[in-house]
Amino acid sequence: MSNIQLIIEERPSIVGNFMVGRLLPFRQKRMVGPFAFIDHMGPEHLPADQNFDVPPHPHIGLSTLTYLFDGSIMHKDSLGSEVEIKPGQVNWMTSGNGIVHSERTPQYLRHTEKSLHGLQIWVALPKHLEQMQPSFYHADENEIPHWENDSVHYKLIAGTAFGKKSPVPVYSPLYFIELKNTTQKTINLGDDLFGESALYILEGSIESEEHSYGPRQILIATDSKLCHFTMAENTTVYIFGGDAFTEERLIYWNFVASSAELIEDAKQRWIAQTFPKVPGETEFVPLPA
Repeated sequence: MSNIQLIIEERPSIVGNFMVGRLLPFRQKRMVGPFAFIDHMGPEHLPADQNFDVPPHPHIGLSTLTYLFDGSIMHKDSLGSEVEIKPGQVNWMTSGNGIVHSERTPQYLRHTEKSLHGLQIWVALPKHLEQMQPSFYHADENEIPHWENDSVHYKLIAGTAFGKKSPVPVYSPLYFIELKNTTQKTINLGDDLFGESALYILEGSIESEEHSYGPRQILIATDSKLCHFTMAENTTVYIFGGDAFTEERLIYWNFVASSAELIEDAKQRWIAQTFPKVPGETEFVPLPA
């Protein structure tokens, strides 16, 4: 990517009982456009006696985007949604003024060997929608716009770009794009991007300004209009970004908000367990000390 402003490496972090690679937030770059949080899960092979389990926990002020490359997660939330997330599908949950969900290995896989690999992302809501009612949307793989151009496979997972629009109901101008190739290709996306922009390398490598970059890195662009790079063969990258908010976003645990008051209110509600419940679930993740 031309004019690289910052390179962010994955840092290890624990989610539930699972090790992930934390990408955002980063001390020198808290957000990219409305994107406030990105975890790279796996790839991980789990034996028959180990499962992915994140008990019920709350969110405010954001939409979660779960996108799997391999494996399966059962999503349950306080709206009553119960959906198995499979590779290529888009799971989009909007917390608004408060939602609770759990993420677990599906029951039919809990006593078998299994794999898990994917991205979990938080997209902050604009200030005037922070207190909206929660909602849930799930898209099958065939509902997501995808096409091929000069032997590069594109997928518009969320947002708007290239004159196309994903069906995922986003709440501010953004884009989240997948690019895959099998042969070396030079990419120039400057006219199709806007706002702040970043590129995540999942596999393979890219070259920009005579420098080579490999997997598990986010490259932050100084100017999205100068998004120009060469993909080595068998490379997969994700380009994401959009219009930044004028107000700062605070993040505490699973809460994102434009004010400390909203964060404190959510903390007290979770301590008092007055958030809505996930049907059929009794345990929960306590507020961290």
